[in-house]
Amino acid sequence: MDLILPSFGLIFWMTLTFVIVFVLLRKMAWKPILKALSDRENYIKDALNSAEKAKEEMAQLQAGNEKILLEARNERDKLLKEARETKDTIIAEAKSKAQKEAEKIVQSARETLQNEKNAALNELKSQVAALSVEIAEKIIKSELASDEKQKALVNSLLKEVTLN
Repeated sequence: MDLILPSFGLIFWMTLTFVIVFVLLRKMAWKPILKALSDRENYIKDALNSAEKAKEEMAQLQAGNEKILLEARNERDKLLKEARETKDTIIAEAKSKAQKEAEKIVQSARETLQNEKNAALNELKSQVAALSVEIAEKIIKSELASDEKQKALVNSLLKEVTLN
């Protein structure tokens, strides 16, 4: 039971110690604690006011950002439209230029082919003439190789000359 019911001496000394600590705290610590609590309360009020101001500024900035974003989108759409028009113009010009170049190249190729064809025909004619002369020369040499054949040819030519 001694543990449950404290003795009178213990209660006396605990009460005396409590009163001394309470007096000391009241004289030395009470004002700084109250001042700290008051400062903390003022700091919290200021922080709440600053947060409210920041919230209002954020709302204003957000409205401004939305306006700027809308303007930027309109500008982007305008630039994209101009870029598409420029692209279409450049493509049309390039197609036209390429068509003209192609026509020039085809015409040049036709002229070149015609010139090469004419040159080939001329070369073929000259080769045929040279071959004909060469063949005729060989035939005449073989026909006139013997004296009898030469005499027969001269006689036949003389007969033709006198007949005319």
